[in-house]
Amino acid sequence: MITITGAAGHIGNVLVRKLLKQGEQVRVLLLRGEDDKSLVGLDVEKVYGNILDYESLKKAFKDTEIVYHLAAIVSITKKQRQLMDKVNIEGTENVIRAGKEMNVKRLVYTSSIHAFVELEREAVLSESNAVDPEKIVGDYAKSKAAATLEVLKASKESLETVVVAPAGVLGPYDFRPSEMGQLFIEYINQTLKAYVDGEYNFVDVRDVVDGMIAASKKGRSGEIYLLTGEVMTVPQIMNMLQEVTGITKPKWKLPLWFAYITTPLAMLYYKIKKTRPLFTQYSIYTLTTNSRADNGKARRELGFSPRPLKNSVIDTTKWLEKEGMVKIKKK
Repeated sequence: MITITGAAGHIGNVLVRKLLKQGEQVRVLLLRGEDDKSLVGLDVEKVYGNILDYESLKKAFKDTEIVYHLAAIVSITKKQRQLMDKVNIEGTENVIRAGKEMNVKRLVYTSSIHAFVELEREAVLSESNAVDPEKIVGDYAKSKAAATLEVLKASKESLETVVVAPAGVLGPYDFRPSEMGQLFIEYINQTLKAYVDGEYNFVDVRDVVDGMIAASKKGRSGEIYLLTGEVMTVPQIMNMLQEVTGITKPKWKLPLWFAYITTPLAMLYYKIKKTRPLFTQYSIYTLTTNSRADNGKARRELGFSPRPLKNSVIDTTKWLEKEGMVKIKKK
């Protein structure tokens, strides 16, 4: 049995699909009332609980060989910081403790490249770089770094643990649109009036999932694996979307400093619209940072092989259209 926390999210539901395709028995831990449309029609055992509820974790981990821990609060307001720390750090500690008590063989934890201390401009990130919550910018990144250290520490005890650290994820099956998914939707539906400058490291969700499954089988306990792809600028993504969809990209490109100071107004706009904001001040900040990374360790040890991002853009666009989330009308 394989158990997954955070299974209804973007990476989580793609992981479920791949494991089922491989003939695995899959159990998912879901919150009561959680939006789980991404799992509709999938042959999974559902257990309702919470990673902050230790007894529900024990129930979910019964007879489990491998746990994939993805549950986390990702995009938050400052008011939610306390809850985020509880979920991302204390929740992970609970997962570790329940894994030990229920004799889970291996825990695969999905961290983030944000868990690493920020690099100088010309440097390249590798797994040897420091993970230190005290030296990291951003509450989410700090919480992921702290949780990562707990998972690595557990590998020295009675539980095998492997950490994977993906870059920015995009791809199909993005049912609760992520920031990138929302960007695609607004671009294709032609409601996107401007875009920002900046760059980031992006990787296809399906390649991340392949890396996670390989980590569960071949990854060395106590190790981190960077699951990263290509560094691409936002203007490059706009050009790619224009080429793939035939829809003319927005005329206005905003400098990052302007986008950063006007984000609070944009957040209010999206709150009124009741849709996910395209960017937060933190995500704008990340577009200014160095996200170059060396995924050589994952390539060598896990067989990680990320596809070209253009393929991801094509497949995401097709999936969004198939799901009725966009309608392509060429200008």
